[in-house]
Amino acid sequence: MKYDFISILDRRGKDALAVDGLGSGGSAPDKPKADFEAIPMWVADMNFPVFPAISEAIVERVKHPAFGYFIPDHAYFDRIIDWQQRRNGVTGLTRECIGYENGVLGGLVSVLEAFSAPGDAVLLHSPTYIGFTGSISNCGRRIVHSPLKLDEAGVWRMDYADMDAKIKENKIHVAVFCSPFNPCGRVWEREELEQAMAVYQANDCVVISDEIWSDIILQGNHHIPLQMISDDARNRTISLYAPSKTFNLAGLIGAYHIIYNQYLRERVEAQSSKSHYNSMNVLSMHALMGAYSSEGHEWVNELCQVITENVTYGCDFIRDHFPGVQVARPQGTYMLFLDCTEWLKIHGKTIDELEKAGWDVGVAWQDGRMFHGANSIRMNLALPFSRVKEAFERLEKYVFC
Repeated sequence: MKYDFISILDRRGKDALAVDGLGSGGSAPDKPKADFEAIPMWVADMNFPVFPAISEAIVERVKHPAFGYFIPDHAYFDRIIDWQQRRNGVTGLTRECIGYENGVLGGLVSVLEAFSAPGDAVLLHSPTYIGFTGSISNCGRRIVHSPLKLDEAGVWRMDYADMDAKIKENKIHVAVFCSPFNPCGRVWEREELEQAMAVYQANDCVVISDEIWSDIILQGNHHIPLQMISDDARNRTISLYAPSKTFNLAGLIGAYHIIYNQYLRERVEAQSSKSHYNSMNVLSMHALMGAYSSEGHEWVNELCQVITENVTYGCDFIRDHFPGVQVARPQGTYMLFLDCTEWLKIHGKTIDELEKAGWDVGVAWQDGRMFHGANSIRMNLALPFSRVKEAFERLEKYVFC
């Protein structure tokens, strides 16, 4: 490969939540026992060296000794338009449709404030991303879950009848959609997106589509932006993107929305401007321009190959060595969502005991209950293969034994 996905980064003392946050309480895993080095597999960031053009773009800008008020570079918008066209086949995207957001969750809250009131219900699929539940609840909205269901082939599916019934019952007019889906890793097919949009259209819902994972697609799958499904989808959907997940830039902050409908766009922009905090950082702007380059496509293609290999190894290892543990093979993202219900029943253990056993030997995986998955664990496989292999070997030797 042209780029480095092999080197093991020492992130200790470099402000990394995934490493320095261990043992800090809350949702963080415990620190491992003294004989084991931690393998970070909980926070959804990557443990690969950053795409070099990003660092080069930041360093070049830092050489200029002024960081005052600035205006976004035209190249920032042009790079987004080109990126969406080349990776997702998006057409008709203009600069006016693109707006900065201080993170995808910040954009989510701005939309909720613009199109709902405290106490209103919001539809959300489950298992679900903890950031959704926290943000929606913190701004006073009421979450109504429509659970995904595993089919006979072990593929997560939406329940359209359940979605429709709950929207009607709770008088819902704002829905949150996740594509690709976190934490289950589904990359939705066109027919599935069409059926979901038919439910939203029939109930006149504004749709917030979180597509932050849209670049991390495993081989054999293809991401379709929700706004490309139909003219109606284009006009009722507010899509949220960021280079942060793709290029491991969460610490720089910076996302963007794509909103084609002028009315929706003006409402969201008016809401997000009121705090005066939703402003672009000059270095995150240059980071995006470095990331969304021609070479950036090549780097992401290699990244997806590496993650595909890691996911294949992990799913096969679980199937062959951990009887009673179920995992639906993801089609996108770099997360596994393990269902340990049967294993716990067979071995007379609790999910707390199982998680702790992993933490003790340095496998810093994440409690899946906060994602509305009973007896579940979420695992991040965006690490060099040698670290993924070491983690599963420790699990086989010390935990699932």
